[in-house]
Amino acid sequence: MTARHDADATLPYATLIDVLEAHRGVMQHIGYLEGDGQERLVTYAELEGRALGLLHHLQKLGARRGDRLIVFLNNNEAFIDGFWGALAGSIVPVPLAVGIADEHRAKLIRIAKKLGDPFLYTDRRSLERLGAYAAEAGETAVFERLQARALLVEAISDLGQPGQPERPAPDDVAFIQFSSGSTSDPKGVVLTHRNILENTRGATRRAGFNERDVSLSWMPLTHDMGLIGFFLMMFANRVQLNLMPTDLFVRRPLLWTKFAAAKRATILCSPNFGYRHYLKVLGERVPADEDLSAVRLIFNGAEPISTPIVEEFMTRLAPTGLKRTSMYPVYGLAEASLAVTFPEPDSAWRTLWLDRHRLNVGEARQPVAAGHRDGVEFMAVGRPLDNIELRIADDADAPLGEGRTGHVLIRGPSVTRGYFEATEVSAAAFTADGWLRTGDLGLVEQGELFITGRHKDVIFVNGQNYFPHDIEHIAERAQALELGKVVAAGVRPPGAEADELTIFVLHRGSMEDFVPVATEVTQLVNEHAGLEVTHVVPVKRIPKTTSGKVQRHLLEQAFVAGEFTAGMAELARLQEGAYGHAHAAAGAVQRKLKAIVDAALPGKRVEVTDNLFEIGTSSLTLIQIHERIDAEYPGLIDLTELFDFPTVEQLAAHLEGKRAAAKG
Repeated sequence: MTARHDADATLPYATLIDVLEAHRGVMQHIGYLEGDGQERLVTYAELEGRALGLLHHLQKLGARRGDRLIVFLNNNEAFIDGFWGALAGSIVPVPLAVGIADEHRAKLIRIAKKLGDPFLYTDRRSLERLGAYAAEAGETAVFERLQARALLVEAISDLGQPGQPERPAPDDVAFIQFSSGSTSDPKGVVLTHRNILENTRGATRRAGFNERDVSLSWMPLTHDMGLIGFFLMMFANRVQLNLMPTDLFVRRPLLWTKFAAAKRATILCSPNFGYRHYLKVLGERVPADEDLSAVRLIFNGAEPISTPIVEEFMTRLAPTGLKRTSMYPVYGLAEASLAVTFPEPDSAWRTLWLDRHRLNVGEARQPVAAGHRDGVEFMAVGRPLDNIELRIADDADAPLGEGRTGHVLIRGPSVTRGYFEATEVSAAAFTADGWLRTGDLGLVEQGELFITGRHKDVIFVNGQNYFPHDIEHIAERAQALELGKVVAAGVRPPGAEADELTIFVLHRGSMEDFVPVATEVTQLVNEHAGLEVTHVVPVKRIPKTTSGKVQRHLLEQAFVAGEFTAGMAELARLQEGAYGHAHAAAGAVQRKLKAIVDAALPGKRVEVTDNLFEIGTSSLTLIQIHERIDAEYPGLIDLTELFDFPTVEQLAAHLEGKRAAAKG
């Protein structure tokens, strides 16, 4: 078993810049894994020089201490250079996901306004797309100001001339982490150098990070698990770092374990949807030729944990030597600088089956037998780190005893002081005695935390959290829909592996009249938020409290109980009939592929010449499309070929060629 760090002795840093400077002579490296056989290495010793070189370009542009820098990049190497360059000059980096949907660009515009007059670090293509969106959205003035203060990756040819460093204080803002998925009014979590390093120390003491560890992550650096957990924490502990682009994992998830085996990785991570994605692409194959026996921790967090997925993943990968005890379910949030609870390393995961109807705030948990019709299984996510306090509280913030469901509250030196320029929101987030309200519901059993729900109604989709009102505002753009007539929720029916994005729409007319409404709602949410809608459900009434607040949980409960099943079945029949009249064929293969794509993207008008990646198709939809193609034409098309032939027309021609070659 790996020896533990004495974190207070081994991490004696006051700021992140102290960490950077302390690594001047360290020859550990960051491996940027760009593809199979494609890797760039940057040593820790080189990183400070690259950061100061980037700082020179920022300062030449006019950035000064205390200014904010939006980092809008997919490229991991450029991101890391820019992030450290900003920190070196006490410029505050603000990482934002580039994404594929207009809502990502809309979010950047909103955040730019909130930040005042930020600088922007991006690439030419992303800037051009942002400009096109701004022109359509009437935000040209905001874009022009950003463009004037933009540093493009392509414009940087030399990092040899250093900028003038500005040393931060421990309680200075290190960076601002805006909530993932939030669009209409994004909240920026303000994190100081002290916050980050205190969380790093607590996590290190529990998980035992050390210089002999080798980490591998495909999580985006705009996500707190990717940036804090699998870059800053690993870097501070002089772990051998490996970063895999997120889009590479999406395209070729099996490279994840191939890289892990080749690097002898000891620490991995993924949220629930990543394990599911990997298993779908793995299919019936057995990865026995990969040796994963070196792995000691696989962090599982960032979204609700599915025990069946964990079980399947660990069972399927057992031939690789992957230890069952390496699965490491954890709980955290950006407001805590990431980590809140970790298990003890090398311990077996533990679950509870509880009565789903006895999980209200203040209620004592009611155990049920595994698989019980009213049961739901929850995964233990460990105990609080030794510098984090955790309380389960009732609606009045009073503590509850073990085994009772309540609001999860936390406090400690790694917890944020509040949200960027949001005094009222920050005040509401804390109790009178200084505990942060996480918005999650949970209970403690034998000292371990179990997360049971989300008081804030946050919807988890593919490892990201989205606020219902954001999705509702998009859906309300559909014709004939009014404010307050649409409710978005994350619903997990019995047997489902993850939450399903479900839109409830008030509708008292015929089901025939609802077909175009459902189609338009699905299309709008997919096009403008890049999200797949699993169900659009017509309801006769939207339950609300006496104060007018929507009671989403009542709709979710009714859905799980099957109250809408008959209506949804009728809607599905009508949609299939409408689909049958809509399309003509060009050829047998093309016709079949077009039908598969249309079925996977209901309500989206896809022409055979449309590039699937330019119309907002998500990675999981591509997997579904590939699975259906493989069912029709077994073994002829790999998932990666959808990226090489991204239109129905191109893919049909390619497939016909392969079929002809197989026959010949």
